[in-house]
Amino acid sequence: MTASILTVDDSPSIRMAIRIALTGAGYSVQEAGDGVEGLAKAEASRFDMIVTDLNMPNMDGLTMIRELRKQPAQAGIPIIFLTTESDADMKSQAKAAGATGWLVKPFVPEQLVKVAQKVLGR
Repeated sequence: MTASILTVDDSPSIRMAIRIALTGAGYSVQEAGDGVEGLAKAEASRFDMIVTDLNMPNMDGLTMIRELRKQPAQAGIPIIFLTTESDADMKSQAKAAGATGWLVKPFVPEQLVKVAQKVLGR
């Protein structure tokens, strides 16, 4: 069974790069343009992993993670931040909110695939 991944980013080009990398590795990818849309999609469908940006309009990635982690059904889903932020304080806030990992943009597609394989065990 193919793992299903939700990517949440306000940049269409970043979403496309993520989709190309992950679908090329055999994953199924759905997209959302901000945290509000990402939260709605995550509540409506079951995903095996979520990749989210931090800084987005309407709802940032940190708030989205906090909202997802309040829901028992979302508790074990790996959530990876893919962002331009590299501040240690922000990373610790993300971890406290429930983020599983952190990748800095610009990202190497193969690195994202390796992270997906590691957290999904496939």
